[in-house]
Amino acid sequence: MTESATPTPPTVYVVDDDAGMLESTQWLLESVGLRVEAYSDGRQFLDALGNATAGCVVLDVRMPGLGGLNVQEELQKRGQVVPIIFVSGHADVPIVVRAFKSGAFDFIEKPFNEQLLLDSVQQALQEHQTANPTGGASVDTAELLDTLTRRERDVFLPLAKGYTSREIADQLGVSVKTIDLYRARVMKRLGADRLPDVTGIAIAAGLLDPLDLRRHDQSLTTAS
Repeated sequence: MTESATPTPPTVYVVDDDAGMLESTQWLLESVGLRVEAYSDGRQFLDALGNATAGCVVLDVRMPGLGGLNVQEELQKRGQVVPIIFVSGHADVPIVVRAFKSGAFDFIEKPFNEQLLLDSVQQALQEHQTANPTGGASVDTAELLDTLTRRERDVFLPLAKGYTSREIADQLGVSVKTIDLYRARVMKRLGADRLPDVTGIAIAAGLLDPLDLRRHDQSLTTAS
């Protein structure tokens, strides 16, 4: 299997001129294994996106220069169908109506509930994947996973969920050394350089709910 067959997980783009909000939103989404790119300017985001396809966009409504609604219009002019989740601390009815009439996926007021945003992003990614079944990522992911042996598959999902080698070893009743060996083999077969890549493959294959990762992190925090 060549490296070119490795699927690219969908990217969530976050665009917000508030540096603190931008950083915290990026951290939140990355904490559940999502691939994120963050931009503080609407024009900068559009230039960086080019003709690429985004998994979804978390987009602030009010920004200096090119605002969120203008970014939405520009994407439409380009013919790029992207699920857009608008966020705003100053939303009024006309803005919300305009956003939804132009095809917005969701509109969330700041300060937002973290779980609400995660749920919305997950739904947007699922809708985008359903609307683009020929994108190739799902097929490539299935082919990649078919290369794993039964035991490698046993290790793959806990690994994608963020469990440590010790935790996986305890689950499967084998040594940590054995898990480390399987972990290396899984990553090599999948063409994954980092653990987040493994997580992205599991999410793209529909084997892992991103929210499960957050629940796991919270349980570890509670236990510690």
